[in-house]
Amino acid sequence: MRTIPASQLVLNDEGAIYHLNLHPDQLADNVILVGDPSRVDMVASFFDKIEVKRQNRELVTRTGYFNGERVTVISTGMGTDNIDIVMNELDALANIDLKNRQVNEKHRSLNIVRIGTCGALQADIHVENSYVATRYALGFDGLLYFYGGHEKVNNIAMRDAFISHMDYPDLLPKPYVVEASKTLFDRLGEGYYQGITATASGFYAPQGRMLRTELAYPENNSKIESFQFEGWRVCNFEMESSALYGLGKLMGHQCMTICVVVANRVSEQFCTDYQHYVKKLISNTLERLLE
Repeated sequence: MRTIPASQLVLNDEGAIYHLNLHPDQLADNVILVGDPSRVDMVASFFDKIEVKRQNRELVTRTGYFNGERVTVISTGMGTDNIDIVMNELDALANIDLKNRQVNEKHRSLNIVRIGTCGALQADIHVENSYVATRYALGFDGLLYFYGGHEKVNNIAMRDAFISHMDYPDLLPKPYVVEASKTLFDRLGEGYYQGITATASGFYAPQGRMLRTELAYPENNSKIESFQFEGWRVCNFEMESSALYGLGKLMGHQCMTICVVVANRVSEQFCTDYQHYVKKLISNTLERLLE
């Protein structure tokens, strides 16, 4: 059995996984991911009790109980690069013996739900009190292609249809498409807008925002808005779900994203007073996930 070198499975001085600063027994099977570190305590405020409080950089963790069920909430920060760190370290906590640096014989599958915010890409998805449940994550970040086996989880038919529709210039990275956990989607997605979520590699030009620099592909957003595949349309933009879905599928975890709509890129509206909608989504998600 392979022993994983110290430079690859990195631990801190107390033997905790390096970035998350967690030990395996501090992680629940049900995990909520949020981008904003301040949102961790918002989620934890719904817990009956809290037993673990850990933090390293922007990665804040609380593990406790909701209606008697154990649950962990972790902040990831922004972007798929942070999701790459968080997902690998969550999987290590679940499936690697950190002391002997070997993979456990029995696989442990986590339920991982991202609660986030997003910008709508369809005119009918309004800014206030709207939520998008991500059935498919469409990644522009390229991260999945660094992992072996990516072709097994990548929806090649949808990816190729999208590339053909977009008439992409060669300079842009090749996208990928990964489906949500059907189990979590059926349990958590009811009553929300449902569709494809585009995961951008940045907040500004990658999402069609132009301040002082020009866009290399100005028609990007309008092309994305008009894409459909087997009845699914692209509902929204955000910055994390493609890596979450791709790595989750490769590692054998159940993953899903639900986002509060805080902007509409068609009408160019933006809502700053959205925290009560986030709290509503947190409550609904905890109830449905841990029923």
